Amino acid sequence: MSLTCEYFLATQSPYVYMGHARFVELARRYGVQIQLKPMDLGRVFSGSGGLPLAKRAPQRQAYRLVELARWSKYLGLPLNLEPKFFPVSGDPAAKLVIATQLAHGTDKALELVGAVSNALWVEERNIADDATLQALADSLSLDGKSLLAASHGASVQAAYDANTDDAAAAGVYGAPWFVFEGQPYWGQDRLDFLERAFAEASAKR
Repeated sequence: MSLTCEYFLATQSPYVYMGHARFVELARRYGVQIQLKPMDLGRVFSGSGGLPLAKRAPQRQAYRLVELARWSKYLGLPLNLEPKFFPVSGDPAAKLVIATQLAHGTDKALELVGAVSNALWVEERNIADDATLQALADSLSLDGKSLLAASHGASVQAAYDANTDDAAAAGVYGAPWFVFEGQPYWGQDRLDFLERAFAEASAKR
């Protein structure tokens, strides 16, 4: 019986950027299938009491930068703490990821998530800009123009809404969020716990 893990993400999240590649590698190592679910973080926040960055207390905003710098150094990942195009809407990129997933499968969509995250947090590019998104898709040997057009369609919007509804039903209130065998794991800093769960479940197969 195959193992599956739900992966709820927001394309604009710095913690998605820092955890994405590690999570994908863990899932592949333990033979876990990823159920990729880009979600509307704004709707998740509004339903769970969360606040967008600009509305958080100054001390919370300040400590967030400390933590980001700390994790960037620890993981050896480059990170612009205050990139030029942030805050930014994650909706356009999330819908492009979903369009890619529908057309080319989860693996290619996961590649695009990595490219989008890197574009925002390392290259300081605008991931809400159509031309940027098309170029990112093209860089992965995809037809960016066609996928961008598809991302504006009703089927992609329906999938995005369904992912967000699933997130609410699962008690999600941040990103990244993983659900494995009924257990939630919030944040890239919980990947060690998730790996232990993967290893245990894999050993029982």
